[in-house]
Amino acid sequence: MRTYGTKKNFLALEDSHSSLHSSEIAILSAPYEHTVSYGGGTASGPRGILQASAYVEFYDDEFNRELCFDKGIATIRPLKFKEAVNQDALDLIGSAVSSLIDAGKFVVTLGGEHTISTAPILAHLQRYPEMSLLHFDAHSDLRDTYEGSKYSHASFAARVAEKMDPKKITQVGIRAQCREEAEFIRSHGVNTFYANAIRRGMHGTSWQERVVDTLAEEVYITFDVDYFDPAIMPSTGTPEPDGFLYSETLDVFRALIKSGRRIVGFDVVELAPIEGISHPDILTARLIYKMLNFAFADYLPEYPKIRVENIQARKSL
Repeated sequence: MRTYGTKKNFLALEDSHSSLHSSEIAILSAPYEHTVSYGGGTASGPRGILQASAYVEFYDDEFNRELCFDKGIATIRPLKFKEAVNQDALDLIGSAVSSLIDAGKFVVTLGGEHTISTAPILAHLQRYPEMSLLHFDAHSDLRDTYEGSKYSHASFAARVAEKMDPKKITQVGIRAQCREEAEFIRSHGVNTFYANAIRRGMHGTSWQERVVDTLAEEVYITFDVDYFDPAIMPSTGTPEPDGFLYSETLDVFRALIKSGRRIVGFDVVELAPIEGISHPDILTARLIYKMLNFAFADYLPEYPKIRVENIQARKSL
């Protein structure tokens, strides 16, 4: 696979820290947009993220490290879909993700509309059959079909639920859905944390820990940026009010790492850059780098001498 050089890659890294051979992390762009139903522009999301990432600092004060230099981050040139749509597009993405996993890379997939997430999720499920799916979104995306398509961005989670136990799916931030989706959640045991329930304190003050309690030891994350409040994330096709902020979201990842669970891969989708508004692109790029820092955390920041594997050993006693 061909990679981007310094001028176009994630974080604008020099070749010594961004070659595919020497990097532990691979960023794969899937600029697929075929079924958007309101605002468009998600095909430009990966490019917007990569451009903004050049202005994200390498150093993370929480972990006291520069992960990009410790692990290396290779940025694969974007997939070209040409006439490939629906299952053909997913097969193209899935093949690329599987190849990177087989090569020992930690894979981050950038969308594009949420439809693309089905492919990397199922590719990781093959490698980690007991994993949970942690789904950040304003929408459940559990419609069997939408606007006549089973491959709609509003149906990706329904396709995933056909391949993995719905009880292993945890959704966070949901605040817009149809009756069909609500009934599916109740009848199939999807772990859904509705925005209104979180805001009303129905999961307690440490709702982030309740989210993590539903997860298996290995976790794949799919992150639709419309999970965030439109005040900080206007650049998305279907914004919804009563969304979430950056800092409270990071607390989910902190709780996840503290519990000894492990992030095995993730995707970030539905950014639709708006000309003249840069902060959503920067937010998304920084979120990705922060998520990578959590994914490669082998210690708890507050207690640097207590390593995660020791916590897992204690849990098994």
